[in-house]
Amino acid sequence: MKISIGSDHRGIEQRELIAAAVQLTGNEVVDCGTHSSESCDYPDIAAKVARQVAANESQRGILICGTGIGVSIAANKISGIRAAVCHDFQTAEMSRRHNDANVLCMAAGIEELEMREIVAIWLSTDFDGGRHQRRVEKIAALECSPSAG
Repeated sequence: MKISIGSDHRGIEQRELIAAAVQLTGNEVVDCGTHSSESCDYPDIAAKVARQVAANESQRGILICGTGIGVSIAANKISGIRAAVCHDFQTAEMSRRHNDANVLCMAAGIEELEMREIVAIWLSTDFDGGRHQRRVEKIAALECSPSAG
């Protein structure tokens, strides 16, 4: 699987660690930066990762910022993206099983071993489909029509 990975300046160390761990599992990594500890705007990085996933240039994306919230909000503005902030094993698993999340967003402050396990669970968990497929389709329909309800 090809995974696009990005972070703002707060998540640079974690992004590098996660990228290395993802590569060790046989997945290809596309590093979308940032590559500097200077303050940067997380929406730029989130958009780059999300656009690659939306265009099927990568199968999934991983984003890291101070809380994971900012990159999630930004990534979810791109049509076709279902970015989920995951802070533990359960949210990682359920974001895949029930929501078919295609971008994982995490806080830079998560402990390294826990972050690696969250990523491993998220990458290895399949979408359940079934009744959840109908719900994912309804989410996609919201992208096409802001007044749908």
